Amino acid sequence: MSKLRLGLISAFNERVEALMKGIVQAEAIEIVPTYSHPSETFLRQLKDLEFPVGEMSMSSYLIARERGLDMIALPVFPSRRLFHTELSYHTDSGITKPEDIAGKRIGVSEYQQTAALWQRGVLEHDFGVSQYKVHWYMERTEELSHGGVTGFTPPEGISFQRVAPDKSLASMLVNHELDVAAINSPWKNAPNQLGRSQRIPGSDGDWSKVKMLFADRFAEGKRFFDKWGFLPVNHAYTIRGDIYRKHPWVAFNLYSAFVKAKEHFNAKLIDSIPSGLFFGKEYLTKTQELFGSDPFPYGIKANRKLLETLIDFSHEQGLIKKKPKIEELFAESTLEL
Repeated sequence: MSKLRLGLISAFNERVEALMKGIVQAEAIEIVPTYSHPSETFLRQLKDLEFPVGEMSMSSYLIARERGLDMIALPVFPSRRLFHTELSYHTDSGITKPEDIAGKRIGVSEYQQTAALWQRGVLEHDFGVSQYKVHWYMERTEELSHGGVTGFTPPEGISFQRVAPDKSLASMLVNHELDVAAINSPWKNAPNQLGRSQRIPGSDGDWSKVKMLFADRFAEGKRFFDKWGFLPVNHAYTIRGDIYRKHPWVAFNLYSAFVKAKEHFNAKLIDSIPSGLFFGKEYLTKTQELFGSDPFPYGIKANRKLLETLIDFSHEQGLIKKKPKIEELFAESTLEL
């Protein structure tokens, strides 16, 4: 029996790589891999559903599904981050703690992206900073914006502006045109995901005045995890609707393969720690002590509270009009997993 060939577009991810390389295979499916940066991947999928299976922003997925885009998700969440701990601030802003962000100017790459959704949600629920009490600046241009495809407009009452094309979040933060932003490390003169330089001409600000909002990210990560019980996800994988309706069995087979790919990586995790990280094993132990033996659980059961919170945040932030049931968002064969 011949296998069903399915194109799969994804960023490089250690937990998925065994599937992309064919070390692990999905039963009765031949994966044809394509590597792509998430910002490009999501744009291609949201525009044209170009690939039968693809990595997808969870925030954009909720919005696109509500607006009729024909795809269904797998409860596979291979990337997680504590997004609010990635915020930096300018010391001249008067900010000394997260609560001080109220009334300030905050920059995000894209307003509807999952990272910004989690940042807004945590700032509001954990630190009392209402999304309506800050001034939002969005870096991504309209033509590169996922929101440009889904028809996003800022919710009524939100103070929203776009960053000028000749500027970036990093340049505006160092020049104190922003008070807070999630930026790459300021000492790395590397382009961000949109190709803009971190240090564009005219950025003559003092980088020593840019500080991390949470000086001890370990402590804040533990506080968040102890309160909420999960680590925020940002991406999942989706199947194009026509493929899913014609071959509904692909959902379970793909999910099983994603699980096996993660298990393959975990089995070699200690051996794969880069030699340059002298305390790599200690950091791994610290991570597992804080967040459990598997900080990247798949399936609905292990992630129900997380998914409910994600949906709640999206709805209260005005990104979606109605709160869907979790069972409406994921392939039927994966709902009991």
